Amino acid sequence: MSERFVPLLDARVRSVALPPSAQIRPALGHIADRLQRPLRDLRISVTDRCNFRCTYCMPKEVFNREHRFLPHSELLSFEEITRLAHVFVAHGVEKIRITGGEPLLRKDVTHLIGMLAELSTPDGGSVDLALTTNASLLRRHAAGLVRAGLKRVTVSLDALDDDVFRRMNDVGFPVADVLDGIDAAAAAGLPVKVNMVVQRGTNEQQILPMARFFKERAHVLRMIEYMDVGTTNGWRLDQVVPASEIVARIDSEMPLEPMEPNYPGEVARRWRYRDGRGEIGVVASVTQAFCRSCTRARLSIDGRLYLCLFASQGHDLRSLLRSGASDAQLSTAIGQIWGARADRYSELRGQAQADASAKVEMSYIGG
Repeated sequence: MSERFVPLLDARVRSVALPPSAQIRPALGHIADRLQRPLRDLRISVTDRCNFRCTYCMPKEVFNREHRFLPHSELLSFEEITRLAHVFVAHGVEKIRITGGEPLLRKDVTHLIGMLAELSTPDGGSVDLALTTNASLLRRHAAGLVRAGLKRVTVSLDALDDDVFRRMNDVGFPVADVLDGIDAAAAAGLPVKVNMVVQRGTNEQQILPMARFFKERAHVLRMIEYMDVGTTNGWRLDQVVPASEIVARIDSEMPLEPMEPNYPGEVARRWRYRDGRGEIGVVASVTQAFCRSCTRARLSIDGRLYLCLFASQGHDLRSLLRSGASDAQLSTAIGQIWGARADRYSELRGQAQADASAKVEMSYIGG
């Protein structure tokens, strides 16, 4: 196990006090944090394992054969995940996204999708259930995911050039197999979005080829500024390609115009092609922080609740689950945790308050 990773394991757990029965007043319905941000979105990581070693997420020199992944006994079971998701939905969560690691590596993950698909919001509506994947196994699972109730899929793909893509995933995985997975998902009836992390000096020359390719195929492309998630990827500010530059490059060839967000708290700024043939999104958490509208919570593979992608500590919900907490106690604990939230790392980046010494890794928390 890498010595660089040990402090992160030690720093990321915060115990959660179990509310006494006499003090339980379940905080159901919509809740807000200290900055009046509601809880609307829940990311659930189902595995810390991945078959890629992307340099910006799981660099091979850290996540190597000596790295200790969590044993199965420490992972939340599907029943535990579903129970917690039920409580979060009662708090106002409308969107649930399954992430990893690579979530399709989790055995029988389609069964979990089916369990979550049965959840409904307090007003009787359905939950928007999505999954993020590298698509290496998507061709095999696409039809089963649709049958289970998955509504959308997002595919991580950082280049169309095969040499560039193989270097970035660092396991030699071919881009053609990712594209096959995207085609299989679309054929099965899943709406597909494609996420591209843009790094200067690595794949910024792929911006236009990616935009052209997915415009022709009517898939939404979202380009993401390279972010300082975790502490193992060697992030530097000069590797960030600003959103403004990304938009300008595309606009110079395929004119764009801004669009309104799909919903409050959407992280991607949307742009439509002026010829009416689709749209792109740009996620600019480095140069255009959107912390003030962030409605996302993240549940790690072992049941830690994180309130920010750049968090250094999580709140231990698994211990509550396994100590016999009632749904009312879980609800109260989650309400208290979210109610105390004041995270806004991207707004503070570079200041003394934004201490990057022990941020949790993306492969553990989910993107």
